Amino acid sequence: MPPAPTVHDRLLYDLSQLRSFFTDRSVVVLSGAGCSTESGIPDYRGLEGRHHRRRPMSYQEFMGSSSARARYWSRSAVGWSRVSRARPNAGHRALADLEREGRVGAVITQNVDGLHQAAGSRAVLELHGSLSGVRCMECGSVEPRGALQQRLEAANPMVVDSPARVAPDGDADPGRSMESGFRVPACEICGGILKPDVVFFGETVPRERVARSWQLYEEADALLVAGSSLAVFSGRRFVLRAAQEEKPVAIVNLGATRCDEVAEVKIQRRLGEVLPRLVSTSKSPRG
Repeated sequence: MPPAPTVHDRLLYDLSQLRSFFTDRSVVVLSGAGCSTESGIPDYRGLEGRHHRRRPMSYQEFMGSSSARARYWSRSAVGWSRVSRARPNAGHRALADLEREGRVGAVITQNVDGLHQAAGSRAVLELHGSLSGVRCMECGSVEPRGALQQRLEAANPMVVDSPARVAPDGDADPGRSMESGFRVPACEICGGILKPDVVFFGETVPRERVARSWQLYEEADALLVAGSSLAVFSGRRFVLRAAQEEKPVAIVNLGATRCDEVAEVKIQRRLGEVLPRLVSTSKSPRG
């Protein structure tokens, strides 16, 4: 009887399958929160996110309640420092390298942290928006999130030294005492409600963004899911359509996903362990 395959044997087999998946194909990537956990940003559903069971803020709640907005911005004011300090990890950098090599056509990301662009990826569509900007819901003006942070801290000095635990998407848990007295700045232009320029739960992804994402999907020969459980339909629909059209799908994700059964290749490992090994060995390593 042959010896059982070792962990190293299994990794070599997985990598061989994934390299074959990329051969002579243009690949579009659908990335999720698992792409950023290795940069220290927790996710809602992954291994670290299981400890953060608080329900995310919904669009209806945010827009309908001043106390809900105070709760959101008090948490965000504390959590922003972790997101703003986060840097791309090996998985982000490998995807940027694969784009430069012409093997990845584009990244459609469900993340809002901007780390794909920071790593050097150019063709990035942020399906759910970006935390880097804050939009006025009255006049539509956009303020940089860093500038708003200065106003948040000036109005609420207790934010600066808060020891609160950080949660997904730049959120945190500073406690109800901070929420109750938190002062939320208004738009400097019209005094309107400020909302992060991201798609909240219960909010619709802008139509033109969806159309562009489908265009990127259609231009590719295959779909790679990188670090997503595919629990949210806005991302899962790309895999469902690929299955309908018999477009090849590969999934690299630490845990199970909603679409494992349709994947031609499924690798249950960290992206930072797998993706750098796909980059051409002829190029010099990147730090």
